[in-house]
Amino acid sequence: MERIAPERITTRRQFVEQMGLLYDRGGWSHHRLAHKAGLSSATVRKAVSDTAVLPRADTVRALMEAFHEDPAPWLEARGRIRDKEKGPERAAVSPPAREAAEEPPPPDAPRHLVGVIPRGADCYQIRDVLALLEKATAEADGAVPPRGRVLTGMGGVGKTQLAAAYAREVWDAGRVRMLLWVTASSRPGIVAGYAEAAAALGLSVATDDPEQAARRFLQWASTTGDAWLIVLDDIREPGDVQGWWPPDRPSGQVLATTWRREAALVEQGRRRVNVGLFTPEEARDYLTAKFRVHEMTDDPGQMDALAEDLGWLPLALAQAAAYMVDLGLDCAGYRERLADRRRTLAELVPEPEHLPDDHGKVVAAAWSLSIERADQARPVGLARPLLQLCSVLNPNGIPSSVLTSPPALGYLTSAASAGAAGRETDGTDVWDGLRVLHRFSLLDHDTAAGGAVRVHALIQRATRETLGEQERLRTAHTAADALMHVWPRIKYDQITSVLRTNANSLHEVTHTDLWRHTGDGGRECGHPVLFRAARSLSDTGQVEAAVGAYDELFQAGDRILGPEHPDTMSARRGRAHARGEAGDIAGAMAEYGELLSDLTRTLGPEHPRTFSARNDLATLRRRGGDVAGAIEELEELLAEQEWILGADHPDVLATRRNLANSRGEAGDADGAVNAFESILAHQGRLARPDDPDDLQAMLSIRESLAKWRGDAGDAAGAAAACEELLADRERIQGPDHPQTLAAWKDALHWRWRRGDTENLLEDYERLVAAHVRVLGADNPATLIVSGILARVRGKKIDPASAVEDLERLVADHLRVLGPDHPETLRTRAQLAYSRGQAGDAVSAVSAYEDLLADHERILGRDHPQTLATRNGLGRWQAESGDVVAAVTTFEEVLADRWRVLGRNHEHTQNTLKSLERWRRRLQRESQVQQRDTKRRRTRHRSKGPRGGPEWSGPPGHE
Repeated sequence: MERIAPERITTRRQFVEQMGLLYDRGGWSHHRLAHKAGLSSATVRKAVSDTAVLPRADTVRALMEAFHEDPAPWLEARGRIRDKEKGPERAAVSPPAREAAEEPPPPDAPRHLVGVIPRGADCYQIRDVLALLEKATAEADGAVPPRGRVLTGMGGVGKTQLAAAYAREVWDAGRVRMLLWVTASSRPGIVAGYAEAAAALGLSVATDDPEQAARRFLQWASTTGDAWLIVLDDIREPGDVQGWWPPDRPSGQVLATTWRREAALVEQGRRRVNVGLFTPEEARDYLTAKFRVHEMTDDPGQMDALAEDLGWLPLALAQAAAYMVDLGLDCAGYRERLADRRRTLAELVPEPEHLPDDHGKVVAAAWSLSIERADQARPVGLARPLLQLCSVLNPNGIPSSVLTSPPALGYLTSAASAGAAGRETDGTDVWDGLRVLHRFSLLDHDTAAGGAVRVHALIQRATRETLGEQERLRTAHTAADALMHVWPRIKYDQITSVLRTNANSLHEVTHTDLWRHTGDGGRECGHPVLFRAARSLSDTGQVEAAVGAYDELFQAGDRILGPEHPDTMSARRGRAHARGEAGDIAGAMAEYGELLSDLTRTLGPEHPRTFSARNDLATLRRRGGDVAGAIEELEELLAEQEWILGADHPDVLATRRNLANSRGEAGDADGAVNAFESILAHQGRLARPDDPDDLQAMLSIRESLAKWRGDAGDAAGAAAACEELLADRERIQGPDHPQTLAAWKDALHWRWRRGDTENLLEDYERLVAAHVRVLGADNPATLIVSGILARVRGKKIDPASAVEDLERLVADHLRVLGPDHPETLRTRAQLAYSRGQAGDAVSAVSAYEDLLADHERILGRDHPQTLATRNGLGRWQAESGDVVAAVTTFEEVLADRWRVLGRNHEHTQNTLKSLERWRRRLQRESQVQQRDTKRRRTRHRSKGPRGGPEWSGPPGHE
């Protein structure tokens, strides 16, 4: 749109569009321009965007001054437009616009302000009040906007302040003849407010009955053509206003505030306007302005952090700021006190007689009445204990399944009046109780998200602070039991992260309570949910986070239970295991060694925990490349376990499986097959038909047997076994179970190895899509199958496409798992190989050299993965033309593989074949070079003088 001079403006559309152009070119926001011009945000918005309404003269003047424009030509343009339309400007516009643009009453018309509009809060933040109140207008289906609006939200969000700001604006602009402010916390209060308005209008003459006077006022409101605004502040019971709602009239507006969300409040054309928390920007602006008044300054980062700690709640920020000013604290000092759970919220705000902005209650008491009344609603007595249970879980999302689990239902039954009456609380009661708490704005119950629950953190803290020690302990243990009950047995489940977040929140707010759990034998211990949450990090590939989580558990266990308590030892074992998963094999082995020494000293060498630690240490030794040492340790361990525990003990079978895998990795795939066949037969004799653990053990053993059968050369047999396993997994666990997806992956792998590539690409694409749908795009299992798909695509379509896919996957691995995770290193190796396959051998060499440096740093020079990387480097050195370097690399790899894996290992033999191949190649090149040199010398002697410098030329190529 082009800028035109005001003297050329002839229509109200042009006028508003040119105002909008000034607004856009100045980079204004509605808030900033409203503050600059001394107008409301809604007035500014209409003036620069609503082409149906001609702005008032005083609005034009104020905006032009803010724009630094001469207002005279704009006012003249406005006058021309009005003259052209030949009549009052409201006659030319639609009814909704006419209502919004209504001129003030004549100066001599009597006006009545009844009731007291609360004074504005100190440093009140403009929150786009009119936009909130008129939001329903834009969403209304009809042309006429709703004239009744209900501001709803939790206590402390500033509903009354918003209503008061709107009322002051309407009154100051002279847009109504009657403004009535009613404190609507009770039915008598509503009636008294209406009666007072009737008296002000002279309607209550000859009656002393307040209700009769109130009826006369409502009758006046339903028949008058004068503009009016009635504010019903703080409706506590929808029934109090039943029969006393003001009439729906074009000349009138109704504005109500309440923390209730019943459907009855928004009947007959009324619209709900949800009032939320401060935005981070509003919270910072408020604190900045508040501190400036008292000549204080603070770090913006600390102000943002304080606002976040207080959940951006306006009431909490106001009282915290007043407390800080009174005591001369900065934000960091206040946050330190807030984090000290020995202090209650009531101790962190001014005393009641010193509260700011005429606050009637400290923030901790803002919800007490809501809780009391909610507890009286049906189902009676359930709201309070339900909120108490929610108060120790994650404020940003509590699954409804946790609250309806048997531990939660037992807790609620004993706490609620329904339990006292002899009826047990069930899931329907919990749903109804959550709806009650939702209606009272004490939490958000999202029915569209399966009933997930969100509670403001300060409501949670205020609720917890009402609990006695035993009640708090029982609530914490109930929440922990509920989480354990719904926690899935499988590793990769999308609800796991939600449950882990809830477990972490529970641990954070209950401190040592979860370490006062009664374990077997009545001994005090840590609650199992603590260890389940930490283990879930390792299970989902977040191994660095798992190391940190287990370390925190170790520190807490050491401090609370003592260094030799089994749970403290378990935390050390978990930390060591996670370190190994993260790639720090040496560090993990050292930690396991120390742990094993302590277990042997405290529990004895024959204790099952000691045996388990030895099994773990042998596994790490195998993963670190010392397969022979691992086999020797496992053979010794197995003999001792069978003697002490018996051949049928689950730990003995676990050691046998570990030993079989180690023998397979040592190159004896046939031996691994025989061992797993024996283990499968043994497990089959012990398995109970209906026991899910035994069934899973059988399936897992069959998966290992299929793998080693394929590695032993029977790809067809492995493929057939995996197809059977896949069918069993689908039948028992369903097609979307993560273990079914893993079986699908194995079946496709052995189909590929068998040579059956028909529809292979399409099947892998379906497998990846299923992983993304079930587990999410960032799940480690999804990343693994995505890497396989990239390789298949490179084989079937174009090697370059595999490079592009793997580059993206490496970036995802770095983001999700970190640079040192084994899967990240494995995917980088795939990328390096694919670069070579795509014809870029030089880039492959460079990628393998970078990868080798990281493998040697993380795993050591003799680790099988490091040896594989060195072998790959040799291949692509040769392919790039540097055969001499390749032969040297292969010689070194062969010596190390011979020493580490043995001369008969498949990998050792493959390196030997590569070395022999490239030695022959180098020998042929040398022979060709010698022949070429001999011919040149012969030609030189026959054609030219002797004595010149000799040049043998570049080496030849086959």
